[in-house]
Amino acid sequence: MPRQFLDIEDIPEDLKTKVKQDLKFKTGIFVWRVKFNTPLDPSTVNNDTMFLSSVDGKRLEAKIRYDALDNQIEVEPLVPYAQDQFYFLNITTNVKSKNGQKLSKPYQIKFKL
Repeated sequence: MPRQFLDIEDIPEDLKTKVKQDLKFKTGIFVWRVKFNTPLDPSTVNNDTMFLSSVDGKRLEAKIRYDALDNQIEVEPLVPYAQDQFYFLNITTNVKSKNGQKLSKPYQIKFKL
């Protein structure tokens, strides 16, 4: 099955107002791409600092990849999303830059298929 992507160009002040895209991907699997404006410490990019979750707080298994050339993280679910269910992409303040600076606040993006 081909991978489909939903891009976020960078982490703006208020991410929730930027991400109001209509998700028209009906395969049940698409990859979030989050681009940062500074190089990250790769050891802080993992399933504890970035994760997908359902509305009831259950974490979904996902593959997290960091592309150091583009300062971009990909979050790919390992199982399809259920139709008409809400999910969250969570980015914690434990994601750090190479110089050790944390994100100023956590981000949570609500979405559904």
